[in-house]
Amino acid sequence: MSPSGYSPESLISSGFSLLVTSLTVRIYDMFEQRDKLSPYWVEKSQSRNEPLVRGYEYLEAVRQLALEPRMVDISDNHRVRDRICTWIGYNIDTVNAELNSCLNACHDCFHPELRRPIQIGAAPLAQEYGIDGFCNILLNPVTILVDVGRTSPPDWLGIVVHEYAHAHIGSPGHDRRFFEVLSHLCLGLGLRPPVWQPDLENYLRNWPHCRSLANPLAFWMGYF
Repeated sequence: MSPSGYSPESLISSGFSLLVTSLTVRIYDMFEQRDKLSPYWVEKSQSRNEPLVRGYEYLEAVRQLALEPRMVDISDNHRVRDRICTWIGYNIDTVNAELNSCLNACHDCFHPELRRPIQIGAAPLAQEYGIDGFCNILLNPVTILVDVGRTSPPDWLGIVVHEYAHAHIGSPGHDRRFFEVLSHLCLGLGLRPPVWQPDLENYLRNWPHCRSLANPLAFWMGYF
């Protein structure tokens, strides 16, 4: 598709500059790129060839990227926890590669000078939050975490598009700027674009629409 025709002023707020926190160096170290999100702890765990340990380490690492560490959670049942961590140890590279493909598709909708540094990864999110993904705009690079167990794989792109729009404008709100960027992404990626509504905040919270799965942990346990 052709790159965005929007001017930087219409797409990016005055808050475009990233908030550099004390986590910056740590985040870049953890996400030292091999293929966008093939971070250093994955390579170290691979050398030990212990999927269970690798899965635990991965979850501990992504917890540090969440808005609150407890947002990344699985189960208090140790058998369920071990099964999920083992599955993550075996499969997280494949899942994250798919999410990175979605992220790159979003990047392609904009001129290079308008693209913000963003990293993305999959993580099981605590069910109490009732969300399928979030964007931590306080980190550098901005970090998107997606609970891929909450929706079917064909809907993953929609989740990434929504969170990418937040990352692009550097804001958690669903206002006119978010509407403009989200509409641009949807049109560029073949998704149904939103229609202007008086109450954008509520209307855009779940756009693009994604069907929620009954048991989010089933995917993370390998039941799919």
